Parts: sequence; structure tokens; C-alpha cells
Amino acid sequence: METTEKITDEALVLRSQSGDKQATDELLLRYANLVRARARGYFLVGGETEDLIQEGMIGLYHAITDYKPTSGATNFKNFAHLCISRKIIDALKRSMSKKNKPLNDSVPETVADLWAFTGPDPEEYVILNDDQKEFKRKMSEVLSDFEFKITVMYIDGMTCSQICETTGKSAKSVDNAIQRSKKKLQKILTK
Repeated sequence: METTEKITDEALVLRSQSGDKQATDELLLRYANLVRARARGYFLVGGETEDLIQEGMIGLYHAITDYKPTSGATNFKNFAHLCISRKIIDALKRSMSKKNKPLNDSVPETVADLWAFTGPDPEEYVILNDDQKEFKRKMSEVLSDFEFKITVMYIDGMTCSQICETTGKSAKSVDNAIQRSKKKLQKILTK
């Protein structure tokens, strides 16, 4: 019997959909890093990255159960990426609703990630791309030049110490700028 590392994702999906728990576990393991990477792209005040990872894993599970390999269909990896992204974004949208006011302080760490998925509908992509540009414009209007610069570095994954080293500013100055930026961005997201 061949090892699961040599089996394609699509073959594992078929096995999983036929009830093979080992195939399901292998797919969940293969895509766990993708889920973590997508979840790390967002910040949920009042929640933790683990909450978003859990949502992403649910999205991955739905991708495994819902994927239909047909001729001309997208491959499983792209389908899984889309399902994971949408599930995380849906969780963020739910947390921002008035119904969930205590969780209403979610801010995407990377604005581009909010609209990174390109669904099958090109019109949807164009609309989301316009929304992204509008948000960046609003972000540049609300943040000072220093806050904008620091926030972009933070969004790009730089640590506080790396930002300090790059800018020559103190850790307290950088941390304060990040905190001010988050508060300002929360206000424009909840309008």
C-alpha cells in the first residue's frame, strides 16, 4: 500500500468522502499550515488567533466534504484556499455585527488579505479590489505618516523589534503607533 505522502490531494478527498478517516486526517494535516497562515493575517480583538484557526479548519473540512472533482474544475488546493478564506472572513464579519458588539473590534492585519481570494466571478473580484483600494485610501487619511509606515511594516509581518531597528524608533514609540493605528482602523471598519 502506498504512503499517504505520495497520494494526490484529489485522491485523498475521494477516499475521505468515502469514509476513510485516515485520508481526512492526512488532508487536515497537509493544509494546517495554510489555515494558520490565513488566520495569522487577521487580528480579532477580544478573540485569539486560535479562534480564527478553528474557523479556518472548519472551512477546510467543508472543502474536503464539498469538493467535486469534475473536468475543468479548480484543483483541490485552490478550492480549499477559497473555503478557508471565506470561512475566516465570514467569522470576522459576524464578529463585527451589532449582534456581537463585544467582538466588534476586529481589524484585518493585512488589508490585502481581506480581499485576497479571487472567486470564480470576475465581477466580484473587481468589486472587492475597488473596496480594497478605498480602504487603503481611508487608511492613509486617518493615520499619520508615521502610523501608516509602522502599520504597513506590522502588516507585512515585521516584529516590533524589527520595526524599531528599521525606523530607529524606540519600542514604546512603535508599540504606541501600532495601538493608535488599530483604534483608528477599528473606527473606520465599524462605520
